[in-house]
Amino acid sequence: MKLLIKNGTLVLKEREIKADLLIEGSKILKIATKIACSDNSCNVIDASGKHVLPGIIDLHVHLREPGFEGKEDIQSGSMAAVKGGVTQVCCMPNTNPVCDNAVVVTYINHRANEVNLCKVRPIGAITRGEQGETLSDIGKMKSAGIVAISDDGKSVDNSQIMRLAMEYANDFGLKCLCHCEDKDLVDGGVVNEGYNSTLTGLKGSPRAAEDIMIARDISLSESLNIPIHICHVSTYSGVEIIRSAKARGVQVTAETCPHYFILTDDIITGYDTDTKVNPPVREERDRLAVIEGLKDGTLDCIVTDHAPHSLKDKQVEYNSAAFGISGIETSFALSYTYLVKTGELSLCELMQRMSYNPSRTLNLGGGELAEGKEADIIIADLSKKYVIDSKNFLSKGKNTPFEGFEVYGDVEYTIVDGEIKYKK
Repeated sequence: MKLLIKNGTLVLKEREIKADLLIEGSKILKIATKIACSDNSCNVIDASGKHVLPGIIDLHVHLREPGFEGKEDIQSGSMAAVKGGVTQVCCMPNTNPVCDNAVVVTYINHRANEVNLCKVRPIGAITRGEQGETLSDIGKMKSAGIVAISDDGKSVDNSQIMRLAMEYANDFGLKCLCHCEDKDLVDGGVVNEGYNSTLTGLKGSPRAAEDIMIARDISLSESLNIPIHICHVSTYSGVEIIRSAKARGVQVTAETCPHYFILTDDIITGYDTDTKVNPPVREERDRLAVIEGLKDGTLDCIVTDHAPHSLKDKQVEYNSAAFGISGIETSFALSYTYLVKTGELSLCELMQRMSYNPSRTLNLGGGELAEGKEADIIIADLSKKYVIDSKNFLSKGKNTPFEGFEVYGDVEYTIVDGEIKYKK
């Protein structure tokens, strides 16, 4: 059965067009002004007044399975993903057991195939148990299906081990995704170090803790001539370090998240633990620099760092609460509302950062609407305004600092490999 999407506004890589789109099997077969199915073999979706966009690719999520299914599992995380218009997710390895071997990778792939919603791409740990001491068996994990390596949640403190990891991964065509944080400098900090940390009495984490490790990993990349990817950039100085490196020709890509270009650390003054995230939300100077980095291409990708937690993880005193925001269901609407409707990015530029660039960063396929490409597609009503209400989340994690925010961009269909996986 073919799937025909008619009368929509298609968001291509460089332009928007009014056109129909025909899907056959898992591929986009044809894009044209008018497409007719005369043999009654088509399932037709009328997208009049709607936008047809490439499926979002989120390079940075925590699905928690195996081991932390009380926070999230592959099924609930995948349901949340397709509701949010996300057709591919790359899941971080800090599970229990840690995804540092082929057995865990195989398990994740098996569960994802059972759930059969979005595409789940496992990321393997750089070091065994994410302990920063011994390299994981990267080659065997690659054979089992990982798309990158990371010790996300922790930096690899030992520079020699990080160098070896980059070289070894590069031999297998993999990239290191770098969580940049000097834990000695953080020293137990739970919020951004600044006026508001002093005001609240909460221990601060300085920008330098992030910037030092960004600079180190870029230095290794430049010295070795090996590409790397910097995770969840939050500081104005980190943006500038990456911008300077790119100008020198260093093979570095970088990502940020909606909370870093929308919020400032003013949100911590109410001691709401849903504002506790790592790295922390910082100041207005940082927020504006992140937006500028997205505009000029210094920051390539918008991701979520989707980190769902149970109520018991968050309904505690601020210092004891878990770090993280549940963001996969809100990322598109927040990004559209705060970047496109404000005039910071065009809609095409937004989808480059949420779909096209993530696909190219890890060679995942998809990421654009074009004939012959994977039929990973969302249909959204960009004029539809709604209020974010965590009670409606399909994710087990209801931990969001965006509760009550008014946003635009309601996803009505999510299509993965030509099959409708979500319909509002």
